[in-house]
Order: sequence, then C-alpha cells, then structure tokens
Amino acid sequence: MKVIVTVVDKITSEAHLNIPDGLDESAIKQHITDLYNSGEMLIDLNLCQVEFESLSAQIISEHSFTIRNSQFAISHLMSKVRDLYIDCGFL
Repeated sequence: MKVIVTVVDKITSEAHLNIPDGLDESAIKQHITDLYNSGEMLIDLNLCQVEFESLSAQIISEHSFTIRNSQFAISHLMSKVRDLYIDCGFL
C-alpha cells in the first residue's frame, strides 16, 4: 500500500545577531532583511520550537479499501508519526 503523508508544522527559529550601533528602526529592519535574503543569517538560525499543526494521509492503492480499513491505516500512521515526533523531542 502506498500512502502520501502531509505533515504541517509551525517551526520557530531564533538567531542571535550582531548589528551595527546607531541604526534607526527602518535601517535595523533593512539590515536584518538583507542578512536573511542573502542567506548569511541561516547559519545562525537555531531551531527553538516546533508545533505540530496537522497530519493528513491519502491512501493510494490498486485495491479498494473499506472506510474502516482506511481509517485504521490512517490512525496507525498518525500514531507512528506522533511516536517519531516524541523521539525527536518535538512533542
């Protein structure tokens, strides 16, 4: 059986940056935007939080399944994904 699984997470990352003194608010925003867009800030980003938002699964099969079997398969898959999240420290 093939299953397409879509997991949606909200990931919060944090970077501690050194920026030049004396910049006004607009210049600070532009400096941070430039660092992000250039990719320079990506090496400083640390994963601080992952919030599980949703999981969906689409069963693809040559054989038809009853709704009951499909629900069991999805429930079982969701359980395995939740276990993986716990093992990785996300939940």
